[in-house]
Amino acid sequence: MSESKSSGLNNTYGDLVNQTFNFPQEDFKLVGGNLQYNNLDIKALINKYGTPLKLTYLPKIGSQIKKAKSMFAAAFKKYKYTGKYNYCYCTKSSHFSFVLEEALKNDIHLETSYAYDIEIIKKLYAKKKIHKDIFIICNGYKQKPYTQRIAGLLNSGFKNVIPILDNTDELKAYVKSVKVPFNLGIRVAAEEEPNFPFYTSRLGIRAKDILEFYVDKIEGNEHRFQLKMLHIFLNKGIKDDIYYWSELNKVINLYCQLKKICPELDSINIGGGFPIKHSLGFEYNYQFMINEIVRNIKAACVRNKVPMPNIFTEFGSYTVGESMAHIYSVIGQKMQNDRETWYMIDSSFITTLPDTWGIGEKFLMLPVNKWDNEYQRVVLGGITCDSHDYYDSEEHINEVFLPKVDGEEPLYVGFFHTGAYQDQISGYGGIKHCLIPSPKHIIVGHDKNGKLVDWVYAKEQTAQSMLKILGY
Repeated sequence: MSESKSSGLNNTYGDLVNQTFNFPQEDFKLVGGNLQYNNLDIKALINKYGTPLKLTYLPKIGSQIKKAKSMFAAAFKKYKYTGKYNYCYCTKSSHFSFVLEEALKNDIHLETSYAYDIEIIKKLYAKKKIHKDIFIICNGYKQKPYTQRIAGLLNSGFKNVIPILDNTDELKAYVKSVKVPFNLGIRVAAEEEPNFPFYTSRLGIRAKDILEFYVDKIEGNEHRFQLKMLHIFLNKGIKDDIYYWSELNKVINLYCQLKKICPELDSINIGGGFPIKHSLGFEYNYQFMINEIVRNIKAACVRNKVPMPNIFTEFGSYTVGESMAHIYSVIGQKMQNDRETWYMIDSSFITTLPDTWGIGEKFLMLPVNKWDNEYQRVVLGGITCDSHDYYDSEEHINEVFLPKVDGEEPLYVGFFHTGAYQDQISGYGGIKHCLIPSPKHIIVGHDKNGKLVDWVYAKEQTAQSMLKILGY
């Protein structure tokens, strides 16, 4: 940290961060007074490309996958766990080709949510990015275009495509259209948290109905189809609390019951839900949680004298979330009363980070420059004509503090770990609120020689592209 310009008083932005967090951290540090993200010189990228700017740092995807795999391997070794671990990426977090192709370099499998996902699978196979042995876990409430495409994959030799039944009627579609033996999964409907407006997830089949459904509709059909997987996903994610462990153990116990009458059943899919870092104060013991999951599954299997299942996960946000940042310039300052200072950014939160507006999500926010300036409490405002286009609190505190604006150089503000869902929800390249354009999108990755390079994936959205969609 460079010296303060404030006559020894601890009131620069850098002082605030150092007093509040352990800093620097693995993926954030200061070099020459400016913020670096995964050792990338953000200021240099701003100078080269301008703002607003979306930045994808591809190497982070592989490092996240490797980290999870190594932690599961450590847990399996610790508890002498005899099943296998399979890492799946859920495509709905980010469907971009550069994301999937980067993730697939790490020997993973895929999870789909809708019919059009299957078209992505076909494209990846045509480009030789996947082979027909890859596990494709097909989730979601499925209409005919989805079940038909799933059947098409199975009939064409994708033997590890596993449709996860979301309701009891879904099986009929595969019985009718799949011409080869195939495997099935069943999603177990989870109980929601007490603060949810409903008690049970709309997704999946009630636990108490699954045994009867298996006996009536699946048992005895081993020559055509067989049950291979039980699937659960909890909306709140994988957290160390009574709610999570009770729901997980419900599925483990159901597996043990079914395994005694269904020898083909050999996998439990615990879905996704690993959190990502949304504050410099983020603390989460991934290894502890993985150890406990593995220990719980093994203990139940030993108790019930059944073989340990293979464990599947479907990490989406965890895989891709920490690989992206959104960078804005503060283009103006407004004092609307005696207490509130507004910093206006050159884009919109509603259109670029819709989770901040829709579900009150907090992203990790840091200034790129001016860390030696005094800080002040501010509210960040977007440039749409919408009262809800603002950002006024961080995850660790119900306020936003940023350096004071001075001099010729604008203040640049980064929102980090924004790589999951934001483009999908906002509608990449489509019509935006107040016709605010999508920012230019820059990718940083390794070339064929392993050198780190950056390139423009998409220019800032043009007026012409929007007018064409609107029929002008």
